Amino acid sequence: MHPLKNRLENKNLLEEIAKNHGTPVYVYDYQRLVHNLNILKKSLTNSFEKFHICYSVKANSNPHLLKIMRSSFPDIGTDCSSPGEVYISKKIGIDGSRIIYTGNYESIEDLQIAFDNNCNINLDDINSIERLKKIGIPEIISFRLNPGFGHGSFAQITTAGLHAKFGIPHENIIDAYLNAKKLGIKRFGLQCMAGSGNLDENYFMKVFHLIMENAQRITKKTGIDFKFISIGGGFGIPYNENEKPLDLERLFQNLSKKFYKFYPKKSEAPSLWIEPGKSIIADAGYLLAKVIGIKKSYKNYIGIDAGMETLMRNALYGAYHKIYKIGINGKNRNIYDFTGQICENTDRIATNRSFPNVNEGDLIAIMDTGAYGYSMSHNFNTRPRAAEVLVNKDQVTLIRKRETINDIFSQCNV
Repeated sequence: MHPLKNRLENKNLLEEIAKNHGTPVYVYDYQRLVHNLNILKKSLTNSFEKFHICYSVKANSNPHLLKIMRSSFPDIGTDCSSPGEVYISKKIGIDGSRIIYTGNYESIEDLQIAFDNNCNINLDDINSIERLKKIGIPEIISFRLNPGFGHGSFAQITTAGLHAKFGIPHENIIDAYLNAKKLGIKRFGLQCMAGSGNLDENYFMKVFHLIMENAQRITKKTGIDFKFISIGGGFGIPYNENEKPLDLERLFQNLSKKFYKFYPKKSEAPSLWIEPGKSIIADAGYLLAKVIGIKKSYKNYIGIDAGMETLMRNALYGAYHKIYKIGINGKNRNIYDFTGQICENTDRIATNRSFPNVNEGDLIAIMDTGAYGYSMSHNFNTRPRAAEVLVNKDQVTLIRKRETINDIFSQCNV
């Protein structure tokens, strides 16, 4: 059963949210967010002498949610890929020393912002340092390794391997560090992010082994002792009913055994860094939407007021999200496609889904949308983006106002 399923039984609260804030609306659960972060922190504390969590801001950049994370774990940092993500990290009080900045095809302007904010700059390409040195020489630098292998829950989010645009091939990684040493850089890290949404513990063990082998090879050839080694993120959640969650306690225990075989003197070992996103925030959020119409055509359709402009993952990679009806389900079910109001046939939130019969005006909850839900939403068909609310038990707080049509055109000077 979904960890928030019981929360959805509070029909009065959800109807009140819809009444006061409209639909579609992203709803985040305070307790679940704190729980996820605490599990992650505890699992790392039990297995590693030194570690650092860099929350992946791209998953969800709402500052209210970032503040909750920082209150729950004051040492948290962020993983940023753009100046905007650096901005909001600094805005909620995260120092640049706790930020890892990983761009790709980074502009000089982007690198300047990362440099000025004293971020840990993680370069995606061997040539990136040529642009960076026009700005200045940072105290510490890391490079993103492509180990020649990657895996993700979808091909589109596999971020390493022969067909990935990211990282430096392992054949060239030593040259990158030698070039950086020639520039006078003294402190180094190593980073690798091979894929997203993984639930297979063996995948992490395989990738980690490749990272550690490359770390040892780099040290042997260059004399570099790494200050940190980041294994990126990629920790999945069970979007589908038949999937099991990762056992993070066991995973980090097994990773630590491998880590300390390479670094038997624990006091001299690098710090382990991770860059989780969806494992912290995804299942703490859901999208509350309203049924607009039911259509019987060559297929049966449930039309809702949240389409691909509100939740892009489904149209982008055919992602699966559990959907629940709010209120009495009844015994009658049918097979439906869920679609929004967008003028694209790819506008599907779900296809061929067995679901209780509904009426116009009913509310539904699309689960596990805390990560890459609002952050990937957009204005196609000139539709304003949704509101966001935080629920702490029975207390509801608006944490982002619904966008208006005027907001969309506010920079056009019409």
